[in-house]
Amino acid sequence: MMGLVTSPLPAASSDALTVLEGVRGRLGEVRLPLPIAGAEEARAAVAGAVAQLDDYVLPRYRSLDAPLLAVVGGSTGAGKSTLVNALIGHPVARAGAVRPTTRRPLLLHHPDDGTWFEDARILPGLARVRAATGSPATSAREAGPAPEAANSIVLLADAAVPRGLALLDAPDVDSVADENRRLAGQLLAAADLWVFVTTANRYADAVPWKLLSEAASRDILVAVVLDRVPAEAEAEVSADLSAMLGREGLASARLFVVQEHRLDSLGMLPGAAVEPLRGWLTGLAADAAARSAVARRTLDGAVRALAGRVARTADALDAQHSAAAQLAADAEAAYREALARITASTQDGALLRGEVLARWQDFVGTGELVRGIEQGVGRFRDRVGAFFRGEPPPAARVETAIESGLLAVITDEAGTAAEDTDRRWRADPAGRALLGADDLSTATAGFEDRAAREIRDWQGALIDLIRAEGADKRSRARWISFGVNGLGAALMIVVFSMTGGLTLAEGGIAAGTAVIGQKVLEAVFGEDAVRRLAKTARADLTARCGRLLDQERARFDERLAGIAEDGAAVAALRADASRLAQLGAGTAEGKGL
Repeated sequence: MMGLVTSPLPAASSDALTVLEGVRGRLGEVRLPLPIAGAEEARAAVAGAVAQLDDYVLPRYRSLDAPLLAVVGGSTGAGKSTLVNALIGHPVARAGAVRPTTRRPLLLHHPDDGTWFEDARILPGLARVRAATGSPATSAREAGPAPEAANSIVLLADAAVPRGLALLDAPDVDSVADENRRLAGQLLAAADLWVFVTTANRYADAVPWKLLSEAASRDILVAVVLDRVPAEAEAEVSADLSAMLGREGLASARLFVVQEHRLDSLGMLPGAAVEPLRGWLTGLAADAAARSAVARRTLDGAVRALAGRVARTADALDAQHSAAAQLAADAEAAYREALARITASTQDGALLRGEVLARWQDFVGTGELVRGIEQGVGRFRDRVGAFFRGEPPPAARVETAIESGLLAVITDEAGTAAEDTDRRWRADPAGRALLGADDLSTATAGFEDRAAREIRDWQGALIDLIRAEGADKRSRARWISFGVNGLGAALMIVVFSMTGGLTLAEGGIAAGTAVIGQKVLEAVFGEDAVRRLAKTARADLTARCGRLLDQERARFDERLAGIAEDGAAVAALRADASRLAQLGAGTAEGKGL
């Protein structure tokens, strides 16, 4: 091959670069952690899209006049390195019987084109290793420790390579080494054109055809080299391969046949065996318009394929959000139901049974005061006032009994909510993955102490309500005569015996003693004020219980951090997909380059 002068392609538009850089940034922020259906494939697609943007699309847009990169790829033992040596005219790439042969990819370029490949313009994640000019790549010189083979490229300048075109000898696409297969795919995604090498015995293998189909989907220019073909089988094998290419959407691919030849002492094919392929590549390098067309075509196809990937990423992110929303809804429902049960148990009189009822009856007595109620409110006030001015058992015992009973309810329901949430999450693969080996089926450590403090704070706030309500002189005289703690105990009893704002006056649950509490309060503040106080106290208690349960639920919600619904991110990706589709179509018409 002789060196040829290139003509630059037109500069990329700043708008196109802005779109592509924005897409790169948003894809880099995508997280798909939940193991839902299709997530693994979606994560691989996102990683592939990011890699192609970094390795090819953005570099090509930024340097449209850079030499074309022709990646020579194919199956194990297809003869890629031997083909590259034949194209150059002397040994530059290692070829042999031990597989995998190509461990570190070799990039051959004209000496004048070295600056295009020595920096991180393309394939920025791969280290560069410069080989001695004119020497086989196996004698590569490196500064410092040798990079891992799968993370580096050997650069070799050779005047036999035409200016404007570089050849990259890639690892086997079906290599037994995982890192080689990954690297081969990465290099092919960074190619302007692909020289696919196969043999008469291997051309129908599945793995290469998967990559060929991907090449067809992004409209990359493909040249297929059918290697080691017996002369008598050339017509039949060529026809069959051409038909397969047509069925896979690659009817426009150039097909070159290399007949079976004996290699010379240096392992070289006769030059004439690869002359048609050499001539095609040389002609492509010599024709600035042809190079431009290849760059446009490949870039268009890559951008259009990227549009599809971004759209599918938006779908995958939406699915993650939906799965996370379902898990969040499960946790929210479990704790909401727990709060509803707590609320129900504090308004149906259930807490007035047992210890609370006993302490309240000890505090207010029964027979004398109940008969006082029956004989009229006026006389009742006098008798109750005298009662509270005496020395009854302290109201604190009622408060303590209420605290104990309420604490048992709240603690039990918090545990039930935790168990319910843990069960619901473990029934879902995404929830199981988030929980892992952690057991979140019980209330958190210290919850009972926090709940007890909250109940005592509520009782204190309730006393403050009574003080504020009796702030005027007349009311103050009344509530002082009854005792603020006694009125507080009475208000708690009323709170726990109200349904829909009505006391259980006709109910069977501690009805008589509950009515006593209400009448005591009405004697001091009046009926409307009692209803208002009870409503305010109940709302405060419900809010406090809600906060306690929200704090418990937070440990589940924290596991969904970063996965919660973000409609803006999904919408942005969908808009990106639309813009990329337009950009790909536009560049096909010469508008975006």
